[in-house]
Amino acid sequence: MVPGWGTDRTEEGRSAIAVIDRTAPETVESRRTPAQWLRSARTDLIVAGCYLSLAVFVLAGLWSNLRSGYLSKSDQDQTLYEWFYAITARNITDLASPLSTQLQNYPDGVNMMANTLMYGWGVPFAPVTLLFGPTVTFVSALTFGLFGTAFAWYWVFSRELVTAKFAAAVGGLFCGFAPAMIAHTNGHANFVVLVLLPFIALQVIKMARRAENTVGARPVWQPRAAVVLGLLVAVQLTLGEEPLLIFALGFAVFALAYLRTRRDILSTLRAVAPSVLLAALITLTLTGFGLWWQFAGPQSYRFIGIGRVGNDILSLFQFSPESAGSMFSFGPDVSINPTEDNTYFGWPLLVLVAAAAYLLRRERIVRAAAIVIVVFTSLSLGIVLSFDGVVRFGDGDFAMVPMPWLAFGWIPPLNGIIESRFAMVAIPAIAIILALGTQRAIELRRTSATMRRPIAWFAALTFALLPIAPTMLPVAERTPTPAFFADGTVRQYVSDGSVVIVPPPTSGDAIALRWQIDADFAFPLVGGYFVGPSGADHGAGYGSDPRSTAVLLMLVRTFDTVPVIDQARREQAISDLRYWGADVVVLPPAHSGDALRRTVDDLLGIPAEQVDGVWVWDVRGLV
Repeated sequence: MVPGWGTDRTEEGRSAIAVIDRTAPETVESRRTPAQWLRSARTDLIVAGCYLSLAVFVLAGLWSNLRSGYLSKSDQDQTLYEWFYAITARNITDLASPLSTQLQNYPDGVNMMANTLMYGWGVPFAPVTLLFGPTVTFVSALTFGLFGTAFAWYWVFSRELVTAKFAAAVGGLFCGFAPAMIAHTNGHANFVVLVLLPFIALQVIKMARRAENTVGARPVWQPRAAVVLGLLVAVQLTLGEEPLLIFALGFAVFALAYLRTRRDILSTLRAVAPSVLLAALITLTLTGFGLWWQFAGPQSYRFIGIGRVGNDILSLFQFSPESAGSMFSFGPDVSINPTEDNTYFGWPLLVLVAAAAYLLRRERIVRAAAIVIVVFTSLSLGIVLSFDGVVRFGDGDFAMVPMPWLAFGWIPPLNGIIESRFAMVAIPAIAIILALGTQRAIELRRTSATMRRPIAWFAALTFALLPIAPTMLPVAERTPTPAFFADGTVRQYVSDGSVVIVPPPTSGDAIALRWQIDADFAFPLVGGYFVGPSGADHGAGYGSDPRSTAVLLMLVRTFDTVPVIDQARREQAISDLRYWGADVVVLPPAHSGDALRRTVDDLLGIPAEQVDGVWVWDVRGLV
């Protein structure tokens, strides 16, 4: 007899919710006949095809214009990741060091291990980058990330959580295409390629299950499983460290909430400790030197202080601008930026999840998932409550409502996390509840075709998911690279020094990185877009600390006004050019171009020369 809503199926030994239950029977996969295996494989292929089609649809604008397309809402991030993939391929062909480079931030350079280069993707795709360009590698990573993350969770859900493939497909769909995933697809490949995370969790769960079934609460060695876990974690570190840290915290809270009692927690820890420690040793052996270079090598930095990058509470209920229901959104725009819409679940989904969690409240896994949703959504709100776009809350001008992250946001390495991203931990937790709710509805439908509850569930599920369905990401035309760089003319002006763009590139304007790619890295750049040490305390900052001449040129561009240039400023300009090891100063076509050209003419005391679409000052004789 099929149980009704709210029955604790774990206690009945049903494999549909046997995720980390030590008394769970064998999984569904192990009981299938060859014919059932074939049917299952066919279903898996259909689900994979649907996920892949949806991922291609989301990125269709970029796929259809690989030569000059640019994700409109990526700001400078598409340029940055294309540079990462291009420099990775170049370092491989030139046998250059993957640890640091002077091609940005000359002469100080960039600690590449302390940036999100995604060597786990860029290295195997180096041939693609060399043959077809970094845009193809970039869009391939995003497409695979959406499709692969969805399918990975579907695979785990269908083997370990539910028996109905459709229920698993619903969970996988939400994991791969939740609003936060689509937002990060605008430019954060490291937060889209999350394929390994469900398998890391599954490996730990299987290790715990085998240990408990083998020797009770006593420790047991599982060297093969430890090797697999160590390799998975090591590869994930090369794809994204921050997603791994956030997911590990979420999984730990989930496991503690599921195990509940101190006795169960301690027995499970004793059982898996030897194997997990061995896995950690394997991971450190493979990645230890890179991690050391990241935190202690040249141009390393440390995270300090507490920033405010939390979600507005209103964003939990709104619809993302990249979703089908965006036209029905309400209230002010409370988004941090288009790539950080980490919540935007929409009120229909939250209502459905709350109702399902209540109806399935006797399920241990549902209770654990609900706790994870509440805990990490709360952490994602940052250090103080923000509602309706207003941070201050209360009667007084300085009244604030402190949030839980205030107690943890200063602790290394947690202070390196953008707290709004904690809401992404809620995505698989919500997916678990959706999958179990769908499984229960399917079972009830099979026992009684006239029962209203299954129909109500599927209607509510449709009403909740349709408004957050992803739309095609907007794509704009990229500004063409000036011929001075594209045709290689720049090589005639560079000896052993650098190119100084007027003004030098920053995180707010990094287009010069694309020009460097198109010139086949023929020159190093002053400034750039990267994460490096900033200020006397070496805290993390985007780009280099600007020198006086760079600040002056930025102000000229902003206000389109030629400043008064005295002898002190001329001497400072020459000093900065010497520090930068400049060979040539280049002014590309730009807003305030005339003011910038006249300013540099006066600073250097020599007139600019127009060459292949840019203004050039050859300063090799000056510095």
